[in-house]
Amino acid sequence: MQLKGEQLAAHLERDLKPVYVVYGDDPLLVIEAADTIRAAARHRGFDEREVLTAIAGFNWIELHHAAGNMSLFGGRTLIDLRIPTGKPGREGGAAIQDYCANPSPDALLLVTLPGLDWSEEKAAWLKALAEAGVAVKLIPPNLAELPAWISGRLRRQRQGADNEGLRFIAERVEGNLLAAHQEILKLGLLYPVGELTLQQVQEAVLNVARYDLDGLREALLAGDVARLTRTLDGLQQEGEAPPLVLWAMTEEVRALAQVKAGLQQRQSVDVMLKEVRVWGVRQPLFKRALQRIDAPRANAALAHAALIDRMIKGAAGAGDVWDEFLRLGLRIC
Repeated sequence: MQLKGEQLAAHLERDLKPVYVVYGDDPLLVIEAADTIRAAARHRGFDEREVLTAIAGFNWIELHHAAGNMSLFGGRTLIDLRIPTGKPGREGGAAIQDYCANPSPDALLLVTLPGLDWSEEKAAWLKALAEAGVAVKLIPPNLAELPAWISGRLRRQRQGADNEGLRFIAERVEGNLLAAHQEILKLGLLYPVGELTLQQVQEAVLNVARYDLDGLREALLAGDVARLTRTLDGLQQEGEAPPLVLWAMTEEVRALAQVKAGLQQRQSVDVMLKEVRVWGVRQPLFKRALQRIDAPRANAALAHAALIDRMIKGAAGAGDVWDEFLRLGLRIC
């Protein structure tokens, strides 16, 4: 069975499966989901708990020993299996599949993993876990969804903020939900229940955002100048390598120029999107950028990217590469 993160609590109120696997890119969401499962297990009589951490040299026989170790007092055991790398290896995969084929009636297996890529999600051992119980894939909110996520967290501590305050918090904790959680708790300690003013939020919330190349590409396609500027500044402060930043921006610029050229030749936009490997949630952003940019501007941006490449390699005139990144972004935004 596959569940979304927001479906987990309602599921646990109705049922408790013998196996759960929880994974995702954001540690906070994984920790909270695992804690929710542990609490439900304790409520249903799983009083014992054994923690196994599958790092290098881990003996997978311990998984079967944990399932077979009965408490002297007849209690049931929650086996808390953590795989920090997300890759159990051949021996681990076989041990997991073997366990899932015949789960212990006196144990509940909880497996926690980091985020997995599409190939790892097709692994036989992960499929066995999902078929024996429940797989919960946790997807962190994007920047557009983050204010609503923050609002929900504030409501838990009987506080609230207006849209401007929520956006202010979101922009400063983007990509770092653990920091967002800490800032929200801090607001609960600093101020009483009720509506928070923008001034209170601004005085309390630090800038703890983490910026990444995916966020940069989203800002570029969305035409979000404020986020583009903020992300470039954050990447520079975090010491991101200029060649990687140029690669991320050039991928989008090249794709835009290629699709624009194809459209001029009356090719289908959907066919062109497949050619430039634009899939899923990126398609609406990409189509919006296509409406905003004509072919000459896309080609000019591509030439600008080539100039920045020469600057990075020391083959062009002096200048600030990060200023040029911003100018390139503004061409697209």
